[in-house]
Amino acid sequence: MASIPVPAPEAPAAEPSGTKIGPVIVALAVGSAVSIGLGVYGRLHTPTGYAVNIAGFSNGPAAKAFLATIVMALAIVQTVTAMGLYGRIPLRGSWVGVVHRWSGRLAVLISVPVAVHCLYALGFQAYDGRVIAHSIFGCFLYGAFVFKMLILTRDDSPGWALPLAGGMVLSGLTALWMTAVLYFFFV
Repeated sequence: MASIPVPAPEAPAAEPSGTKIGPVIVALAVGSAVSIGLGVYGRLHTPTGYAVNIAGFSNGPAAKAFLATIVMALAIVQTVTAMGLYGRIPLRGSWVGVVHRWSGRLAVLISVPVAVHCLYALGFQAYDGRVIAHSIFGCFLYGAFVFKMLILTRDDSPGWALPLAGGMVLSGLTALWMTAVLYFFFV
């Protein structure tokens, strides 16, 4: 009786030459540690009730809402310019990269007083669903940011890693903005 030849199974698709997943895992672990560390600090720290007060605003939460809205607008600029840099929309020219980098730098700079206010003045709170979600998203945002910055410095990371990290930052910021600023302005 003749045997029927069985085709050999196909080999899994190889990762492109020069890319490494290890640094992505390490960056994700460091970002996760930052998220957890911020949450633990915020939970154990006794909130002061005040931290940021900027001239022209009636109180810290008003300043926080205004600054967070500027950060959200800069995040939209970041998203549009990133899409241009990746060729997803027709934005061309050296200005795209410059605008992308500087809008990101400004967003981080403006977000620091907001984060300090939240962490130092309010801490990690859990007295209702919106507040605990806001606390979790705040910790997630800065962990995702650390992950993104660590991936950004690696030329050998897979092509999907940086867009994933940027999407995580944008998702965290959007959820954070919706659970605080939207609530502040409309409730």
